[in-house]
Amino acid sequence: MAIPAFNSPDPALVAFNRFGLGARPGDRDSIAGDPRGYLKAELRQADIAMISPDDPAYANLQGSTPAIQASMAANFQRKLERERMAAVAQPGAASAQAVPTQPVPAGKPSVPPVEVVLFRAEAQARFDKAVRVKAGFVERLVCFWSNHFCVSVAKDTVVRASAGAFEREAIRPFVLGRFADMLLAVEHHPAMLFYLDNQQSIGPESRAGKNRKRGLNENLAREILELHTLGVGSGYTQADVTSFARILTGWTMAGRDGRLGEPGNFVFNANAHEPGDAVLLGKTYPACGMGQAEAALNDIARHPATALHIATKLARHFIADTPPAATVARLAKVFAKTDGNLRALAVALIDMPEAWSTPLMKIRSPFDYIAAIRRAAGPGSANDPGQSLGWLNALGEPLWQPPGPNGFSDGADGWTSAEGMKIRLDIAWQAARQVKDIGNPNDMLEALIGPAASPETRQAIAHAESKQQGLALLLMAPEFQRR
Repeated sequence: MAIPAFNSPDPALVAFNRFGLGARPGDRDSIAGDPRGYLKAELRQADIAMISPDDPAYANLQGSTPAIQASMAANFQRKLERERMAAVAQPGAASAQAVPTQPVPAGKPSVPPVEVVLFRAEAQARFDKAVRVKAGFVERLVCFWSNHFCVSVAKDTVVRASAGAFEREAIRPFVLGRFADMLLAVEHHPAMLFYLDNQQSIGPESRAGKNRKRGLNENLAREILELHTLGVGSGYTQADVTSFARILTGWTMAGRDGRLGEPGNFVFNANAHEPGDAVLLGKTYPACGMGQAEAALNDIARHPATALHIATKLARHFIADTPPAATVARLAKVFAKTDGNLRALAVALIDMPEAWSTPLMKIRSPFDYIAAIRRAAGPGSANDPGQSLGWLNALGEPLWQPPGPNGFSDGADGWTSAEGMKIRLDIAWQAARQVKDIGNPNDMLEALIGPAASPETRQAIAHAESKQQGLALLLMAPEFQRR
């Protein structure tokens, strides 16, 4: 299905589609002719990005440390069970009667793994937050940074158990703060250290390195420079990657035995840290244990190449796949001038004339689309994220499971295949059929899209054979799909 672009974006549609997660019925009335002010008001709300486990609505959420501990304990029990089954299966082993089993009674469902329970609770909290916020600009920023600093639940059960907590602990508290603070929180977090294998990285000349004959793992150092900060082509070398990997040795997660600290928590293992001074990007960092890497990260966060890299990605995400060079330069200047103040960057995006004049040509990502559907047609089953998760899987953007450390594509081409549009049509029909009291689809069109609706869209919905068909056509309309 071809989706045409629009030459004169409606300011309200820009606010809700380009910056937000889509209008809910009644939202357009509250914008009061001031879409910029509407978005900026959201930026001023205290703790707007936070999801607190203390909220009764999110009682099933766990911090990353207890979540990882639960996963470790479950993994240990699964290991014991595999060993028990292997012993039973071996010729000459004790008879099965000597090792009693615990069969699941017929008709009684098995208990899902703890990692699945934690993941689904985090997913429901994220979907619920996306539906409840007003414009959804801050939630879009959370999704942007979570994809920028991504981890993948496909890595291991440890990441599956803690990916949601990682977003709540390392992204949300800093999404309107300083980039350097977010960077430090992310790279300290056990989920990121585990995802990029830094627990396997040992300084060759460290005490542990000499004893175990193990060496560096450069994954974390490379992705920090290439993806998280400076960007490809910014001038760093392979020697910088190797040196940075040495600087980052010792940054790890405490294991199940807790010998280095509380299991599942960040710890600095001095015995694994490469001793001595280190040179990175032409600067010498004196030996000072964990502080060596923290000093390097703070400097990298303020590097001009980092400002340019972040400005480019933000402009690409919110304005156009190929953003104007002047737009990127202005954002980079704001980043540098404010010491990476992310709230200032968000305000700068809102104030840019091109954000309101550039045609809405980017298609909504799968998460944006599902969130927009839930906001328009209803949130779905309470405390059951299964359908929304299934829709994301079908659309090729499974939650917290990017194909690699570079995250999901932010270009329109990544989501506009013929098969992808067919799946969107199926989802629109499923969502429409589940709404019990649709009302008049023409009224919903005015509430969600307003004057930006094209004559073709209006005619299609007006001539729908049923209210369900009219709503489905609205959810598939070009004006609903584009941002």
